Amino acid sequence: MKKSQNDLYYLTRMYKRILDEVDVGVHAVDETGKTIIYNKKMMQMESMDLHDVIDKNLLDVFMFKDDQSSTLVKALHEGKETSNVKQTYFNNKGHEITTINNTIPIYTDEKLQGAVEIAKDVTKLERLMKSNLTKKGSTRYTFDNIIGTSPAIQEVIEAAKRATRTSSYVLIIGDTGTGKELFAQSIHNGSGRLSGPFISQNCAALPDNLIESLLFGTKRGAFTGAIDTPGLFEQANGGTLLLDEINSLNLNLQAKLLHVLQEKVIRRIGDTKDTPVDVRVIANMNEDPIDAIANQRMRKDLYYRLGVVTLFVPPLKERKEDIPLLVEHFIEKYNERFQMNVKGLSGEVKSSFLEYDWHGNVRELEHIIEAAMNIMMDEEYIMYPHLPYQYRSKIQLRERMMPLSTVDTFIKGNSDVTIPLKDQMELFEKTYIEHVLAKHDSNISRAAKSLGLSRQSLQYRMKKWKQE
Repeated sequence: MKKSQNDLYYLTRMYKRILDEVDVGVHAVDETGKTIIYNKKMMQMESMDLHDVIDKNLLDVFMFKDDQSSTLVKALHEGKETSNVKQTYFNNKGHEITTINNTIPIYTDEKLQGAVEIAKDVTKLERLMKSNLTKKGSTRYTFDNIIGTSPAIQEVIEAAKRATRTSSYVLIIGDTGTGKELFAQSIHNGSGRLSGPFISQNCAALPDNLIESLLFGTKRGAFTGAIDTPGLFEQANGGTLLLDEINSLNLNLQAKLLHVLQEKVIRRIGDTKDTPVDVRVIANMNEDPIDAIANQRMRKDLYYRLGVVTLFVPPLKERKEDIPLLVEHFIEKYNERFQMNVKGLSGEVKSSFLEYDWHGNVRELEHIIEAAMNIMMDEEYIMYPHLPYQYRSKIQLRERMMPLSTVDTFIKGNSDVTIPLKDQMELFEKTYIEHVLAKHDSNISRAAKSLGLSRQSLQYRMKKWKQE
């Protein structure tokens, strides 16, 4: 008997663990409507804690629109199974939730004992659909807004200006913070599609099932409660669609996107017919496409289709002669916003800016200027103490590092300056790992793989440095 109880205990724990790991919401009620199962995903979807729902009557916790009833309660009353029913309701804080539900009544010996609902969250998709329906041509930038006189940036600007003459697809490649969207908007505003819509979507911001509906739209009847909703391609018809971080789409979605680009037609989810679209697609990515293809993050044929015009936006470290112009622009911008009268940088700050590698590029430079001006009082120049701690710590670490090229000079000159090898190696290790982390946008898994370390080993080193 004891063994049987243990088996039941472990089986129950296993079922609970499985329910909490699945990527759908599971909500079950008994024959009175009281909640008996409520998994972790359902809690996340409905922004509810377990104690707010478990052992409570469903209708005491959630509110439903006048024209809708709970699909779970309906299953209890009618004893019928329903599939793909869209339901909009409110939690106990008044937050709106939209789900697609499969609801199943539970019978034991032909007696109705309760009901279980398996739900997929489409709340974010509903909001995006509604917001994008009213989003038209909200571009602010033209080529005049791209600051820089260096040959590196001027070459890209000239190539982008030539691309305004046609409707060919454009692929813009550049590190995070280099200003890829400025180029995309400038191309749109300089082209014959200026009067058409400009719609931008970050492909990494949504899961695959939502991004597909968002791009291609839905057809009435695709699931119960679904309405005819145009996707971004239809909304951008006659204009430009910017797909940011295109390499974050899974390969199946990339294949569907390739079909749209080649045939210039889309098919809404649940529809049986194609709809012609006239859209210029501009795609952005922050990694080398050759690396993305080699690591199966991008289809080769999609790259060739998108890259009819390919622009490589240089990182700030490759056009440091533009830093004074950019600094002047950002100081002017925040002088106006903060009602200040800052005139420029101190000599020390100017020198450090020109020596720094700017892994965050122009965006990082702007953030540092804004942060410095937030703590200034009546000073006219940005001084070293005004700079954010994160920036100053990186500069100080760099100054503490002995350049390897000077080691031989120190030895030959019989210098009294000696840095213990252990300290020098630790400084080099920390600096190099910070460099690799920045290169991989602080993604620990990718940085660890690049360094030939385990994720746990890299995390250990990072934690150790924070404690020092």
